[in-house]
Amino acid sequence: MERGESEAPLSVSQAVELVKGTVDTIPQIVVNGEVSGFRGPNARSGHCYFTIKDDSSAMDVIVWRGTYARCGFRLRDGLEVTFTGRFGVYAGTGRLSFIASRLEVAGEGLLRQQVAALARKLEAEGLMDPARKRHIPRFCVRVAVVTSLSGSVIEDVKRTLARRNPLVQIQVVGCMVQGPGAPQTIIRALGVAAAARPDAILLVRGGGSFEDLMTFNDEALARAVAACPVPVITGIGHEPDTSICDMVADRRCSTPTAAAESVAPAFDEVEGKISERAERLGKAMGKQLSGEVQRLDTLALLATNSVRESIRRRAVAVDAMGTRRCLSDPRGMLLDREAQLEQTGQRLHDAIPRTLQRRGEMLATDASRLSTAARRMLVPFHAEVTRSAATLDALSPLKVLGRGYAVASDVNGHVVDKVGKVSPGDAIGVLVSDGIIQAEVTGVSRDEKTGASPREA
Repeated sequence: MERGESEAPLSVSQAVELVKGTVDTIPQIVVNGEVSGFRGPNARSGHCYFTIKDDSSAMDVIVWRGTYARCGFRLRDGLEVTFTGRFGVYAGTGRLSFIASRLEVAGEGLLRQQVAALARKLEAEGLMDPARKRHIPRFCVRVAVVTSLSGSVIEDVKRTLARRNPLVQIQVVGCMVQGPGAPQTIIRALGVAAAARPDAILLVRGGGSFEDLMTFNDEALARAVAACPVPVITGIGHEPDTSICDMVADRRCSTPTAAAESVAPAFDEVEGKISERAERLGKAMGKQLSGEVQRLDTLALLATNSVRESIRRRAVAVDAMGTRRCLSDPRGMLLDREAQLEQTGQRLHDAIPRTLQRRGEMLATDASRLSTAARRMLVPFHAEVTRSAATLDALSPLKVLGRGYAVASDVNGHVVDKVGKVSPGDAIGVLVSDGIIQAEVTGVSRDEKTGASPREA
């Protein structure tokens, strides 16, 4: 639509907004194109900005971070991709871009996507872990080559081994290297080669298209390579090609020739290595011997100094012993001891009287204290004894005798307290206050008050 001369011009913002509104009316579309200029994801935002092209045109594409994370493969230059999305205009620059909401690999890219998925699976299982891979001898004596017998690869490998080291023994095991059933024939060939127990197995083939090399992206073959009891070296295709078998093999070489060279160092290389190592060994031995000589010199010096110091200490000890009186004047020790004994005897002789005097004084003091203490202790008991003696004296029969009474007893000393205990003619003793009267019973009479008969017991 033409604008009249009287209409005011639009600002840049208005013009961009007008274009943006028009572009927004374009529905979602699906576009196939080859990725070019890919430099993503952006380090800060994670978004991807690049161009897709065909034979005659190109357009800018934006893939947001979340969309790229969900696509399941990595974008790279040359990859054919099917994009689903809409056009959009960035207001800041007025730039038209295709904003993709979905990505799918197209054609060969689909195969690459499948290979990448298998690689991630085997990597997660640890089949690509460098720590799992086995050591390959630096100089292999016996080598098995697994490849097609109809191509030129086997002849290249043989020529390379013969040129570099003709002493290497070669065992060739034929197999298919592309087409249906090829993975199974390679697996069988690996088993045959491993049974011969070579130092290493070369799994090689020449270059080809990505589809031609798909045989070496087979999962069963990759697992057979990883599980092979003999180290496997791959030389598949050319430098840019990397297959799943390359990833799980114990060593990956870019070409079959490079694989052969890796197990058969050239004679001049071997000679150079031997000469280099001989020189290094000579230098190391010389350095070791020099170090040992220095160490022995140091030990000899230490031993000499140690012996001298030991002799010096022993000489000082001998001189010190020579100055002792027991060696210079043996009788002097006895005289000193005799004088000590005499002094000790004199001190003992002087100490005994003083000790006895002190002990006598202590005993006299103790006796006086004991006598005083005994008298104090006996005072209450003396009064008690006096009272008891007075009581006893008052109750004593002898007190009664002192008042004129007497006690008669028979010859056996039994008290005669009844007339019936004696008869006329019996001898008795009469106890009075100052002695005993010997008497004879001339007769007995009964007390009328008691009524006792003369023989009443």
